Amino acid sequence: MEPSPVPSELLTTPLCDWHETHGGRMVDFAGWKMPVQYASIVEEHLATRRAAGLFDVSHMGRLTVDGPDSLVWLESLLTRRVADIEVGQVRYTLVTSDGGKAGLEVAVLDDALVAREPDAPDGSPRMGLVVNASNRERVVAWLTQKLPAAGVQLVDCTVGSAMMAVQGPLAIEIVCGLCAAQDAERIQRLGGYRATAARVAGHPAAVSRTGYTGEDGLEIVVAAAVASQVWEAIYAAGKLRGLVACGLGSRDTLRLEAGMPLYGHELREDTDPFGIGLGLAMNLDGRSFPGAKAFEAMRDGLSGRVRVGLEFESKRTAREGSAIFMHSGQQTVQQVGVVTSGSFAPSLGRAVAMAMVDRDAMTPGTLLDVQVRDSRQAARVVSLPFYRRKKAS
Repeated sequence: MEPSPVPSELLTTPLCDWHETHGGRMVDFAGWKMPVQYASIVEEHLATRRAAGLFDVSHMGRLTVDGPDSLVWLESLLTRRVADIEVGQVRYTLVTSDGGKAGLEVAVLDDALVAREPDAPDGSPRMGLVVNASNRERVVAWLTQKLPAAGVQLVDCTVGSAMMAVQGPLAIEIVCGLCAAQDAERIQRLGGYRATAARVAGHPAAVSRTGYTGEDGLEIVVAAAVASQVWEAIYAAGKLRGLVACGLGSRDTLRLEAGMPLYGHELREDTDPFGIGLGLAMNLDGRSFPGAKAFEAMRDGLSGRVRVGLEFESKRTAREGSAIFMHSGQQTVQQVGVVTSGSFAPSLGRAVAMAMVDRDAMTPGTLLDVQVRDSRQAARVVSLPFYRRKKAS
């Protein structure tokens, strides 16, 4: 993630004033004014691993789809099966379209979370979609283009709501301390990728056991008008226990350590989902959605580059676009890959990167050379993720 200086006329989240008054360094991220860090990215990262981190993720797009035909409609558009999704269940999916850049048979528009919410008052199914901030407008445009004349309503709820993530070993305990006993018990029982309605700090909220850090935790959606009260309550309840407010910088290093792909880096319009390890998001058998036939060919073809992890002995980091070569000591060796994301990994004390490499360079233990600015640095292929949290016994 490479933030840009803050121009005027950016979108702001309901928590923007809080970030500015608490020392957040504000940047332009996907057209939103967002905090990249407060005091230190490393401190925020390690606090999340050890206790809890509080993240404003209100820039993420939040869409609601309802109506009697909403399940059937989404089933025809998403790569993940939704026809059998239960109320309170969340699934990771891709949003694809027929064609894209010149020559593409299919384009990956975004990755997303799709959740089955409680049914609408008329009994029709209601679904929620969370999409990336940078892709929200084109995803909304694509879905709007595909809307039937009747039976499905699509609403962009992003501006009228706020979304915050509480991540880390103490996250659920901190949030549940702000809930009535019944709600707290229901949240504690949530499995991964499950969601429920609750009152957090006295306000109605949608709470899901999801996140983007590799830690256990929750994502909470509330009305924009009460976002500051909920945020302040979580911050006050967790501060003495090690919770810190976190910016986009630590969110990026946390997801990198957890081996999670990011759209625009590991995931792009022309991505082969199977090559980057996202076969779990592709339910192909017996289904039809934009690009399904092309993805079947990708699944069966086993061609192209694959995503791997790279670990360096030093703290010197490779950046997106850095060229990768077979290790030989020669400057003329053919390039075998490219770095997609790289950073110092605070939990490991060394530099790491994710990369797309040729299949003959994908085996864990393979030694490669990575062009890091003016020199080549040795790196070893490792299995992803780099970091895996210890499960509670």
